[in-house]
Amino acid sequence: MYVSANLIWLAVALPLAGFLINGALAIWRPGAKTAVSVVGPAVLLGAFAVVALIFRSYAGARLGTPQVVTLWTWVPVGALSIDLSLLVDRLSLVMLLVVTGVGSLIHLFSVGYMRSDPGYARYFAYLNLFVVFMLVLVLGSSLPVLFIGWEGVGLCSYLLIGFWYGDKANADAGKKAFLVNRIGDFGFMIAMFIIWATLGSLDFLEIAELAPLQLAAGGAVVTTITLFLFLGCTGKSAQIPLYIWLPDAMAGPTPVSALIHAATMVTAGVYLVARTNILFAMAPFSSTVVAGVGALTALFAATIALRQYDIKKVLAYSTVSQLGYMFLAVGTGAYVAGVFHLVTHAFFKALLFLGAGSVIHAMHHAQHATHSHEDAQDMRNMGGLRRVMPWTFALMAIATLAIAGVPPFAGFFSKDETLAAAFARGAEIPAFRVFWLFGVIAAALTAFYMARLMAMTFFGDNRTGPEEQKHLHEAPVIMTAPLVVLGILSAVGGMLNLPALFGGDAKLEHWLDPITEGAHHVFPLEMPHGQTEFILIGLAIVIAVGGLILGYRVTMARPILPARQAAPEVGFWKVLYHKYYVDEIYAALIVRPLVLFSDRVLWKDVDQGLIDRGGVEGSARLARTLGWIGTRLQTGQVGVYLTVFLVGVLGIFFVVMG
Repeated sequence: MYVSANLIWLAVALPLAGFLINGALAIWRPGAKTAVSVVGPAVLLGAFAVVALIFRSYAGARLGTPQVVTLWTWVPVGALSIDLSLLVDRLSLVMLLVVTGVGSLIHLFSVGYMRSDPGYARYFAYLNLFVVFMLVLVLGSSLPVLFIGWEGVGLCSYLLIGFWYGDKANADAGKKAFLVNRIGDFGFMIAMFIIWATLGSLDFLEIAELAPLQLAAGGAVVTTITLFLFLGCTGKSAQIPLYIWLPDAMAGPTPVSALIHAATMVTAGVYLVARTNILFAMAPFSSTVVAGVGALTALFAATIALRQYDIKKVLAYSTVSQLGYMFLAVGTGAYVAGVFHLVTHAFFKALLFLGAGSVIHAMHHAQHATHSHEDAQDMRNMGGLRRVMPWTFALMAIATLAIAGVPPFAGFFSKDETLAAAFARGAEIPAFRVFWLFGVIAAALTAFYMARLMAMTFFGDNRTGPEEQKHLHEAPVIMTAPLVVLGILSAVGGMLNLPALFGGDAKLEHWLDPITEGAHHVFPLEMPHGQTEFILIGLAIVIAVGGLILGYRVTMARPILPARQAAPEVGFWKVLYHKYYVDEIYAALIVRPLVLFSDRVLWKDVDQGLIDRGGVEGSARLARTLGWIGTRLQTGQVGVYLTVFLVGVLGIFFVVMG
């Protein structure tokens, strides 16, 4: 069955309808959980079906030409005419399949995870809206349309991270995510202004056509544009120095963490670089900055994950690290490798977060039954859960092998391609060999901290307590079934771009050729082959397997005490536990001075002093004074009025004649 790309608007309309229906239920029928449970996931499954049918038709017709679906004219202002148009091409279709496919699984999982929450309908309304804006972001045919989705996912992240807003920490985490992203958005807007001023267009297809003709490769203009675009990416995709919001995003419900970290918001920055690849290919300095920041972020975040005990915090810093790999890839010029790792990461990271959600769900259930108040997310309070949660353990083990880079699981192929590209680029730009080394060390640390997570959670003696242990159980089918699907994808997802060395034909590479061929012509990359390729692959396997073994053995080498009995961290472990004190440094250098300036200057001096006392109250006093003077002049005696009148006339006469 052929399905026209013109129907792509349905993929956006369906979750939008879900938002409106669930939003109405949240206001008027908050107890109608059955209706919410049907509508919330159904609209996402419908959107996935639409995208899958269009993808099938697009692939069957072997189309390489992008198709622009114009809905209406949005901004007709003189020379600036922006249509609300959707771009259907090979890159957007890949992203759409990931967003709607993984998003559907997360929605299904949420039915079991959030069912008892009083804000159930509101939760699904926000979740549907989140996907709406992510789809707009991916489908936008121009930078302004993409920016609608860009800002929309920022708004929804604020709503979902702070979903349990009654807790101040959760509300603060939502505000932090919103504010930090505004810094990046400033860079995005500046880049748009410069692009419009230099190229006269904001449409992606026209930018790709005009940039090589009107911008000098390596010049100041294209370098400035790409650096400002990357500033936007550092905020949205949590790179140094704007990564600080993402670990705090764990305050929201666990399925929200899976949606933000795996399939939607944090991948937006990587997608933007891949979408504007021609600009970054023409700016080698900017590409080096992108790769360098990505490599440093991958290593930096991986070290922090080594000493976190909150299971979601470990995975949060893991996401920051894996995003660094994606930027290392696209900064190297391996745009397909970046998109490939984005796709595989969506599979195994969604599985890890939802698996963690199953563990937390079981822990909460056991604590509620026994009225315990231990931290349900602290891995020190877990242990031995593989015996009572065998499905969750097996599926999270698959995801762990995938993220560690063990063949033949998905993460091995995408991570190996990224590191190989960085090594190859190092032949012409030596800095990339340093970036490659950062990536290799980060890969070893990833295997280590993931083995530590699995060991503390599923192996050893159970530390939940004898009474709590009786109530631990596997998650219901509605939560386990999505994990099974993600487990299969995490195991075989590498087949999407299996290289010739392993008997494949690099399907994703060929699929995205029309998107990246212009950039590859400007910024060519020769991948390693022969003996070098075999050495790099062997090194990657040794690092992955060695890191897992070492992480498990070190973690299990000594008894693990429950959190309430554990000794405080000391030395460098304390530094890692406190995340290098980056939040404290930001608070001391930026937050507190800004709050102090706002309190003492903007509020007390400007607001209260200048505006209130000087402006509002001052004008009232002036009016009162003028009124009092007027009352003194109103005597009711005609002679006094004539005298004042004559004095005024004489005064005017002398002024005019003088």
